[in-house]
Amino acid sequence: MTRPIEALISLANLRHNFAQARDLSPAAKIMAVVKANAYGHGAIHVAGALTPLADAFGVASLEEAVELREAGIASPIVLLSGVFGREQIHEVARYDLATVIHSAEQLQLLLDTPLRRPLDVWLKLDSGMHRLGFQASEFCRAAQRLRAAKQVAKLVFISHLACADQPAQSLNATQLATFRRSLEQLNVRNDEALSLANSAALLTRPDMHFDWVRPGVMLYGVNPLIDREPLAAAPALRPVMTLRSRIISIQTVSAGEGVGYGETWRAAENSRIAVVAAGYGDGYPRHAVNGCPVLINGQLAPLAGRVSMDLLSVDISAIPDATVGDVVTLWGEGLPVETIARYSETIAYELLTGLNQRVKFTYV
Repeated sequence: MTRPIEALISLANLRHNFAQARDLSPAAKIMAVVKANAYGHGAIHVAGALTPLADAFGVASLEEAVELREAGIASPIVLLSGVFGREQIHEVARYDLATVIHSAEQLQLLLDTPLRRPLDVWLKLDSGMHRLGFQASEFCRAAQRLRAAKQVAKLVFISHLACADQPAQSLNATQLATFRRSLEQLNVRNDEALSLANSAALLTRPDMHFDWVRPGVMLYGVNPLIDREPLAAAPALRPVMTLRSRIISIQTVSAGEGVGYGETWRAAENSRIAVVAAGYGDGYPRHAVNGCPVLINGQLAPLAGRVSMDLLSVDISAIPDATVGDVVTLWGEGLPVETIARYSETIAYELLTGLNQRVKFTYV
């Protein structure tokens, strides 16, 4: 028997969440973002499940795109961070990819590189996030140069939102206005397209949907909004990953005794402590605090003591029927990963992408 920690990936839930994105923006094309190994879920399996549905896939690097191509994924793939050197432009053409251009350096690399066939290019505007993209004063000139370039087939104009997870934030309106103003100066052509909405804007801002929407974390069942309440009336997202393990030992701890490294948890009364085969060596957050919940036999139980490399301890005093071998859900079905993130002072994205090779992945 192998070590019991496992990530169960529901491709049915993935397709359900994609359908919610489609229902929210039926007129737009959908780029399913599968960067960072599909947010830790397995890019090849995720792209394979969504290939009949998605209009394109978004990745962060050439290496991520090549992995999909070599696995037989033939759908359009966009490099969201663009290329990192001249040699990569030839690889983009070789593998029939599209690329973002977000800087003068990338633009010049493309224009200086003869290609056998033109590329689809996504030109990025910095509308206010101040991370990647051309400033508004440079954006129109960059677009005109690309329009005239033999290396370019189709153009999409793109920007990224800094605070879409906070729908009331004033920067959202400012970025939309900057995007619209830059596009008005361009006089966008019929064969050109626009893209602004990420997961959060897809859920909350129909005025930002334009021609392409780019759902990422919502596809994996995570609410992208800082305030979860605005999604109450929206279609329910379903968790795609359920991380689970099993109880491998049960200890009886007397009142006043401590558990784990540093004895950061002490029993207020005689307690039953379950030891679970999961730890930060698997990607479970070491900084999860005492009280962070797990799910055992349909009941929540709190962490008791520090998470160690291979093990964590849980107070099961309130679950008298819990026994060695019982399944322990660490996050996923019945226990949102966002909850674990809050107890760990991090975000769901980090937890999902942080699992490592010790965790077995099972696709259903």
